[in-house]
Amino acid sequence: MTQTVGPAARPLRVIFAGTPEFARVALERLHAAGHTVALVLSQPDRPAGRGMKLQASAVKQFAIEHAIPVAQPRSLRLDGKYPEDAAAARQAIADAQADVMVVAAYGLILPQWVLDDMAEAGKFGCLNIHGSLLPRWRGAAPIHRAIELGDAETGVTIMQMDVGLDTGDMLLKQSLPIADSDTTATLHDKVADLGADMVVQALDLAAQGALRPVKQPDVGVTYAHKIEKHEAPIDWRLDAAAIVRRVRAFNPFPGASTVLNGEVIKVWGAHVGEGGCTAEYGQIVALAPESIAVAAMNSIAVLTELQRPGGKRLPAAEFLRGCPLQVGQRFELPAAPEAP
Repeated sequence: MTQTVGPAARPLRVIFAGTPEFARVALERLHAAGHTVALVLSQPDRPAGRGMKLQASAVKQFAIEHAIPVAQPRSLRLDGKYPEDAAAARQAIADAQADVMVVAAYGLILPQWVLDDMAEAGKFGCLNIHGSLLPRWRGAAPIHRAIELGDAETGVTIMQMDVGLDTGDMLLKQSLPIADSDTTATLHDKVADLGADMVVQALDLAAQGALRPVKQPDVGVTYAHKIEKHEAPIDWRLDAAAIVRRVRAFNPFPGASTVLNGEVIKVWGAHVGEGGCTAEYGQIVALAPESIAVAAMNSIAVLTELQRPGGKRLPAAEFLRGCPLQVGQRFELPAAPEAP
């Protein structure tokens, strides 16, 4: 749904705070729309790849390519562990003389001084591109959790930031259907593209004085907690629909996994099979040329794409050629969750 971006109604001076690819899409769209990006804030370079060499974020790479100044404070808290970083960032923000700060998946909490400095007379404050229909799925992983819980739709909310966790007033909101085939990877790209278009629209409306903030309702609030690696193991005691949603939600990270004969196998593709099932949870109940049917709670999960340690992601047919399985074999169950 990429759209051609026309010139801004009135170009604004923008500070952009973001780190991953999701944010880079929005930065690129703002730049193409003719806004002046006076400063980019991004997370410090991180080790990545086999050699674990320091690698710039997607946002920083775009900024360098377009000669945009970049600041990478380790923290923005003036009273925190890195006060010198915060003080230098504050000076850079002041020097940018920007009309607005746009925030997208930055990864650092904005303290009160940032909100206050960006809300001075004549400025539009800090606008956040949030990948959900607030107040549903506040927090770190809204795309993952929407798929995991079986939501029919998600979307983007452009929000006026405050000190709460995604609690600010809503400025623009647009829904996006979640397809049965969507994974976090595919839905991420759709949400990023929609958010990029919407933030350009929001800045155009801001320049015209036409943004109308709406308070978030108190009902329907849910929290999208950060995805953790320990969530990856498939619990075959769940019904097949829940298992398939988790496979989709954890693609590409952390990747749903299961264990067979002591070997951890990643599961990247699956769908719900037909009919019920009373076999033991995790037992292989049927093998077809292109799929592996596994018993879940009163249902069958059909695995279609798998990966062995050190190997490639493979369609089930290729996987079975290199790792022959038999009906009756059983994938291990993860340990039962501890009682709260």
